[in-house]
Amino acid sequence: MTEQANAKNKSDKTLPRKLKVTLVKSPIGFNEKQSRVVQSMGLRRIRHSVQLADTPEMRGMIFKVRHLVEVSE
Repeated sequence: MTEQANAKNKSDKTLPRKLKVTLVKSPIGFNEKQSRVVQSMGLRRIRHSVQLADTPEMRGMIFKVRHLVEVSE
């Protein structure tokens, strides 16, 4: 029983929170790198939303295009 409880606790802690990211402004007219970041996050068109893991890497990507996206938890 103890091993199962430990496994459950570990799995709960390792699951990252999710962020809902919505593209609100077109990347056209901005730096090409920003357009690539938007594409790599899975955003395809304006008002398209995706669920992303709340990791430092994703936070960095969101920071690069913070003027183009809207983030909610």
